[in-house]
Amino acid sequence: MSEAVGVSRGGEGRPGPEGAAVGPRQEMGSGGENTVHPVSPSLSHPLTQYSALVLGGGDPNDPFAAAHGVPVKALIPLSGKPMGQYVLEALRDSGRVSSVTYLGPTALEMSTLIDTPLESRGKLLENLEYGLSHLPSSGRVLVLTADIPLLTGTELRSVLEGALDSEVVYPIVRREDCERAFPGVKRTYARLKSGTFTGGNLFLLEASAQSEFLPRLKKVLDNRKNPLALAALFGPLTALKLVAGQLEIAELERIVSRILGVRASAFITPHASVGVDVDKEADLILLEGVLRSRESA
Repeated sequence: MSEAVGVSRGGEGRPGPEGAAVGPRQEMGSGGENTVHPVSPSLSHPLTQYSALVLGGGDPNDPFAAAHGVPVKALIPLSGKPMGQYVLEALRDSGRVSSVTYLGPTALEMSTLIDTPLESRGKLLENLEYGLSHLPSSGRVLVLTADIPLLTGTELRSVLEGALDSEVVYPIVRREDCERAFPGVKRTYARLKSGTFTGGNLFLLEASAQSEFLPRLKKVLDNRKNPLALAALFGPLTALKLVAGQLEIAELERIVSRILGVRASAFITPHASVGVDVDKEADLILLEGVLRSRESA
């Protein structure tokens, strides 16, 4: 089961300085035990259709891609298919995606799974802005990278159907779920008061919120190598609590909502595939083994 933690909508408009996770919900855990976790008062409708934007560009001088004879890593062959093709198949198989816009070089066998192909514009934020400009200006948007080939349609549908109805939703995965699903996987983790998590390689967005969200996101990314500027954005107390592993998810949601000017929610999912990407040869070897095991099962 997925675990949802979200800021209260608190009425209409942008989030204020306060927000709260609400309402405990009980579910049966995988071992038969009852688990309690907070939920948002508003979940996405299970039949909501998403416009998907797949970011398949990258550094044209990427040595990892060059070592495999392709221009970007999304085209690296993995068990007989370009890596990005697995992501496109998951989108199709989810049954919750109405259109697919793919930004970056593609292989011929990927073309039937793409509605709108776009050329890469270079940096990540430029690609994101350019890609979103080709999507409808209203409705729900799914943004994901092309280097998460373990994601399945069933897992993606679970995330989309369980996601909170916030303007920005970011799935996160517990460390133990990642390591249980894919022993040996190496990820970057953040320690919070309720556990240790890794971020997903996708997020959900209300299209109408992007005019507020993107300029503020650019400011955060521009300051990502300036600790003093980031501390000013987040606040020194927040930074200290994060370093000490004492920050609550609800606190982090309130802070991110304030910084980005949108209602932002974390969404805890057990589907480790959303957070397992390919950045190096060791990742490729690990994922090859997982895919072979699936094919032989």
